Amino acid sequence: MKHSFLLIIFLLLISGKLTAQVKPINEEKFVTIGGIEQWVTISGDDRSKPVILFLHGGPGSTMSQYDDAIYGYWKKDFVLVYWDQRGAGRTFGRNAPDPVTEDYWIENPLTVQQITDDGIALSEYLIKKLGKKKIILIGTSWGSVLGANMALKRPDLFTAYIGHSQVVNFSEGFLNAYNKVTEMAQQAKDQESLDKLSALGAPPYDDARKAGQLMRIIKKYEKLLATPAPDSWWKLASQYDNEKDAQHRYDGDDYSFLYSAGHKQMGIKSMLNDVDFLKNGLHYKVPVYFIQGEVDILTPKELTKVYFDKVKAPKKEFILVPGAAHGHNKAVIDAQYKAVKSL
Repeated sequence: MKHSFLLIIFLLLISGKLTAQVKPINEEKFVTIGGIEQWVTISGDDRSKPVILFLHGGPGSTMSQYDDAIYGYWKKDFVLVYWDQRGAGRTFGRNAPDPVTEDYWIENPLTVQQITDDGIALSEYLIKKLGKKKIILIGTSWGSVLGANMALKRPDLFTAYIGHSQVVNFSEGFLNAYNKVTEMAQQAKDQESLDKLSALGAPPYDDARKAGQLMRIIKKYEKLLATPAPDSWWKLASQYDNEKDAQHRYDGDDYSFLYSAGHKQMGIKSMLNDVDFLKNGLHYKVPVYFIQGEVDILTPKELTKVYFDKVKAPKKEFILVPGAAHGHNKAVIDAQYKAVKSL
């Protein structure tokens, strides 16, 4: 009986010690990256867990403002990092003048190289701050341009790269999307869309408004094909649900889109037109996973699979998600979670 009592006491002490070692983390603050203050949030139930850096799409489509409905359950297994990239969200609001002027847009260009370097600097900061050897990268759409560049340039910083809606050759992909929605509109006898597509003509464009109009038609047809995400996913966290943050997200989205699409009238060149990973992104030194929506029109499976087949990496996996288009839905999140849990 005495031995049993002592064993129970010992187990309770060990259990208490282990519990005490689990330290959650929940930080939201500006961090100086690339010479400017940029908004970074870090959260997890146990700061000793592996770190995931999410690279949002858009390029102005930040993720930090959403509540935990999308990735919240990952916090038990990982430390999650959201970053409002240069020119987006709270980072834009911190650095842009009030009011925002066209002169500011023109005099403060965005480039793939610059934001890639920001992402690498942030990764170094996270590794040092959280005491890690490496972190995991998940990039979506525009974020996949950054993610691929970061993983290719500094593989020593990353456990793996997971590209969702991976951009391969932006110009080819955009032209392919134009042809695809034109074909779909013809089959649907959608004269309104056909008239708009005819007026636009095939890309490339030197007017951001034309790129925006084509994007709206692409999204329209993807919505018809894909299983949607729950509306609850897009609920704003209370601290972001205010007029000031909404304005910064709106202005940052405009600013970022101008530089992704290009706008000749303002002397702004597209920072995406020259992206072609088939030319300079074939050799990775980290495991690579591509999460590909089966009905993605903007970054279609046909182009992504050609790239995947040519990629050299220590490990690679192509994950085709039925019912998913270019954006997120539950099946995409489940596929991402399975990938990171396998690392």
